[in-house]
Amino acid sequence: MHKSGTAVGFWSAVAIGIGSMVGAGIFALLGEAGAITASATYISFFMGGIIALLSGYSMGKLGATYPSSGGIVEYLAQSFGVGVFSGAMSIMMYIAAVVSIAMVAKAFGAYAFSMLPAGNAPALRSVFAVAIIFLFVAINLGGARNMAKLENIVVMLKMIVLVGLAVAGMFFIEPSRLAPSTYPPVSSLFYSLAITFFAYEGFRVITNAAEDMPNPAKTLPRAIMTSIGIVMALYIAIAVITFGNLPASDVIAAKDFALAEAAKPVFGSIGFSVVAVAALIATASSINANLYAVTNVTYQLAKNGQLPAAFGKPIRKSREGLIISGFFIMMIAAFLDLGEIAVLGSISILIVRPFHHPCGAYTPCP
Repeated sequence: MHKSGTAVGFWSAVAIGIGSMVGAGIFALLGEAGAITASATYISFFMGGIIALLSGYSMGKLGATYPSSGGIVEYLAQSFGVGVFSGAMSIMMYIAAVVSIAMVAKAFGAYAFSMLPAGNAPALRSVFAVAIIFLFVAINLGGARNMAKLENIVVMLKMIVLVGLAVAGMFFIEPSRLAPSTYPPVSSLFYSLAITFFAYEGFRVITNAAEDMPNPAKTLPRAIMTSIGIVMALYIAIAVITFGNLPASDVIAAKDFALAEAAKPVFGSIGFSVVAVAALIATASSINANLYAVTNVTYQLAKNGQLPAAFGKPIRKSREGLIISGFFIMMIAAFLDLGEIAVLGSISILIVRPFHHPCGAYTPCP
């Protein structure tokens, strides 16, 4: 099971999870969630985190039992065999992955647009989103490279910026802005969960590293729960300092780049630029890695006969699934906004999650 020289230890697995979750979730969705729950957004991130922990516990147990680079696709095959149902569920996960990449690209476009001089056409956000997808499709056509060191640097950069912002921002909070009297109706919190849960969705990527773990039965579940817990604390802190430092109306007005706007009261215009650049780096890196992962998934599904054979045909140093998926992603990024993309992705993921049980849907193991 373990591949010599490629072992993924506990903290490396945690870093993978953090890197995947903090790729675009907090950069892209803070403002979208705030438009629904305003000053109670931190509660929504807390509730979304609880759901992620419950889902992560189940995923960790499955990964420990069936350690495979196929992740969820493998769990479905173990539950129901390679057939129509497992294929349909696997394709739903593929759709969720495509939607997730589109959301990341949309976030990239929003932050790139925020750094332009005032007066530019808002349509440039979609142009930037489509352009970054096109760029990384072209890069992935040249084959995969070892990006472990680069990814570690990116994760470190993101965490330094976000933790620094969260800690410094606590000294500038105005408690009255977070008073319960400013909260929206409880129903709004539940409605916003479709968005805030999606900010945690990346933890599932840890399961794809199971074959490279020396002891996946122990390491995988712990890594999933630890990474979700760390990200949950970070998201809540960021939401608190954002709505504690800015009026909700200001956050909502800048919802596509709300986190960078939240850095202004703490660090001034330099803070805005630093967060915006960190968002660009994080989202670009996430797009590149996930395009490669999606290509591998579609290749496996094509081999199983669960996607058309065209997805598995070679093209340059990759597969045609990369081109097809890239086209779908560009269409979603061009024509849907962040909120619509996040809701679509959450629905796709949550449809599949109940069927991850290794003994079948809702069926107890003997």
